[in-house]
Amino acid sequence: MKARVYMVDAWRGLAIAGVVLFHFVWDLEFTGFISGVAYHPLWLGFGRVLAGSFVMLVGISLALSSRSRFRPSAYLLRLTKIGVAAVAITLVTWYVFPATFIYFGILHAIAVATLVGTLFQRTPWWLSLASGAGMLVVPSLWQSELFDTRWLAWIGFAQNVPPSNDFVPVFPWVGITLMGMAGTKVLIDNRKEYALDHMLPIGRPKNALVWLGKRSLIIYLFHQPIMLAIIMQLARFLV
Repeated sequence: MKARVYMVDAWRGLAIAGVVLFHFVWDLEFTGFISGVAYHPLWLGFGRVLAGSFVMLVGISLALSSRSRFRPSAYLLRLTKIGVAAVAITLVTWYVFPATFIYFGILHAIAVATLVGTLFQRTPWWLSLASGAGMLVVPSLWQSELFDTRWLAWIGFAQNVPPSNDFVPVFPWVGITLMGMAGTKVLIDNRKEYALDHMLPIGRPKNALVWLGKRSLIIYLFHQPIMLAIIMQLARFLV
């Protein structure tokens, strides 16, 4: 089995730290502590960058894992965890925010990206690149009102997207996964994948980011209910 590329864990750790910050600001605005920040275009853009990081990391991880023997049990276990977590997010947000519940958010996108990316694990890098570019471009060329329901909007061709607190449709976002795969395959073909680790900080910052990255799913699932519960209680006395 090939050695782990720790830059992937660190990047995922940085991304999940960004998600915590993003939701912290959202919670502050939701409870009335601040106003005009959480929905500012720049802040929403920051959230999109975070989503793009996660779906790209799916492709990078899949490409790196193709260097070793495929392990069906480990693959299915990881996919099941993500799928169950995505369903849980949908059910919880449907109960708490019925008008804007998350019917296809980042975890749903990661699950689909994993399935789609797996089909490209053994293909040439240029095929991943071309397919990814196609997925990025197609939604801007064609949309239809037939996709304007939650049952179909997740594909990515809706003209009017049903409201959601987090929406990461297959088109174009899974295209970023395939682009990440393409770039990583080029590095692997040239035996340069470990060069990514040279970009890491040293010492405690590296260890902290890697630690966060390895626990990103559990952090994603529990940080928001904990933060929101605390901030809502504070808002009762301070706002």
